[in-house]
Amino acid sequence: QVQLAESGGGLVQAGGSLRLSCAASGSIFSIIDMAWYRQAPGKQRELVAAITNDGSTNYPDSVKGRFTISRDNGKNTVYLQMNSLKPEDTAVYYCYNRITTARPMGVMLVRDYWGQGTQVTVSS
Repeated sequence: QVQLAESGGGLVQAGGSLRLSCAASGSIFSIIDMAWYRQAPGKQRELVAAITNDGSTNYPDSVKGRFTISRDNGKNTVYLQMNSLKPEDTAVYYCYNRITTARPMGVMLVRDYWGQGTQVTVSS
């Protein structure tokens, strides 16, 4: 139905940059919200950036000023530009999309989708 394909993770030294991409494909009417989460071993999954359908963004203090989320609606793609990376940014990063799908009789389905995760490792 709907799949999210992530790319862009890798190994980078502290202070470096990475750009993550997440492309949604399938039966999509609209993408309401797009976000990036991360999860480090032994820790809870946490939000690192979110962007709504009107372009409003939200960041936790831990990444504010360093990370930038953006979206390309024509490509159904969300990006995460990560600058000034720190070792504590090391985690598996997951793409999240809240997607509306049009169904017969005007029924609109809203579902949450997650990407497969991409590893980001920041060395000191």
